[in-house]
Amino acid sequence: MLAARRLELFVAVTVVVLDQVTKAMIRPALALHESMVVVPGWVDFTRVHNTGAAFGMLNAVEFPFKTVVLSLVAAVALGGVAWYAATVPLGDRLARVGIAGVLGGAIGNLIDRATAGYVLDFVDAHWNGWHFWAFNVADAAITVGVIFMIFDILGLGRRASNSV
Repeated sequence: MLAARRLELFVAVTVVVLDQVTKAMIRPALALHESMVVVPGWVDFTRVHNTGAAFGMLNAVEFPFKTVVLSLVAAVALGGVAWYAATVPLGDRLARVGIAGVLGGAIGNLIDRATAGYVLDFVDAHWNGWHFWAFNVADAAITVGVIFMIFDILGLGRRASNSV
């Protein structure tokens, strides 16, 4: 069974490693809220600490054991996604790769939250004064993974049936 899931394991582990390596590079390079231009007018690296949930929701809300509560919620959600992943048929390759991206991203962000009390975000995409939420490799993998899953639901990427 594990051999049949090698692709998912590879994708998830690759996402976690890339996420943690890029965050390890940003930590010493930028102080909190410090920026570095990457592509002028489009992308900067800006160090942000997300103590809340996705897209910074609950960032400004403080409550006892916030890090523990959010880590537990993330761990339960991660368990649910992992359980679902185990039920996806082997033939649904696009969905399986998508779920692996989601799992790898969720693990990467959970590592941050559990060890630092926040998720390190640093990619600051912007245009004409409009800024998207800061994100990281894990967030990008989750987003792309969900897109792959939607494509699978829509039937994209599936081979046409040979039966007439």
